[in-house]
Amino acid sequence: MSRKQDKVIISCAVTGSVHTPSMSPYLPITPEQIAEQSIAAAEAGAAILHLHARNPADGSPTYDPAVFDQFVPRIREATDAVINITTGGSTRMTLDQRLAYPLQLKPEMCSLNMGSMNFSIHPAARRISTWQHAWEKPYIEGMEDLIFRNTFQDIKHILQTLGQGCGTRFEFECYDVGHLYTLAHFVDEGLIEGPLFIQSIFGILGGMGPDPENLVHMRTTADRLFGRDRYRFSVLGAGRHQMPLLTMAAVMGGNVRVGLEDSLYLGKGELAQSCADQVRKIRRILTELSLEIATPAEAREMLGLKGSDAVGSPT
Repeated sequence: MSRKQDKVIISCAVTGSVHTPSMSPYLPITPEQIAEQSIAAAEAGAAILHLHARNPADGSPTYDPAVFDQFVPRIREATDAVINITTGGSTRMTLDQRLAYPLQLKPEMCSLNMGSMNFSIHPAARRISTWQHAWEKPYIEGMEDLIFRNTFQDIKHILQTLGQGCGTRFEFECYDVGHLYTLAHFVDEGLIEGPLFIQSIFGILGGMGPDPENLVHMRTTADRLFGRDRYRFSVLGAGRHQMPLLTMAAVMGGNVRVGLEDSLYLGKGELAQSCADQVRKIRRILTELSLEIATPAEAREMLGLKGSDAVGSPT
């Protein structure tokens, strides 16, 4: 007899650092917009909110803790959702910059990229004729000649200072099957304890393609490396691949991530007007499949998080 399927955790990545204001008028830029969209996404059913910050003047990515502090406390006051702060920041930031706010906040959860890689959406620049801000075009086109750095030493540093030092658990972002083996290495080194939360990412140029076969391969590889009872599987599909891959992941017993960081669209040719639009859509799909949605409290239990009361402390 197969075991009862767990409830599905919906994560929402609200703004990210890849898309730019010229790509969608609905991309949240200011602290007010990020807070409003985050709260609405939580009310729509997102148990985890994955957060980046942007310069409110022009929408460029920023690591400034003062900017994070303009929206994170408001979100925490308005919702019980798990706050998940990026440690990826952007490809232009140093490791110290990327860790500036996470080490200050000591959140329940942070993202952690599991390898250096070519990470680019530079072909998207060809589709934009008018740019709102001077930084956008060179930022997007410049991705063609940048490496997103996440060395073994970088990962180890984050696991020790933020994980062991602050009691923060991680959304392990895996863009290729090799990243699963890197994760297994750090488990073997004793730097990571379960349950693991593995976010498999499909459709980013430089990472795995959005083929369903790749999703199956990541799932079965993770099963071999960790054992299904020791990790939680989640899927992120970039752009137009978002909803199909998420639906497939849920059917396979996984969790899902939506948000304007990952896709600017709700359907073919239709821009999503908010992150909450995407949360509502995937929730409707999951409900139609007779799957139950995890609450923030249930997500905390499933992932072994330290709890919102412990944010700001090492335990």
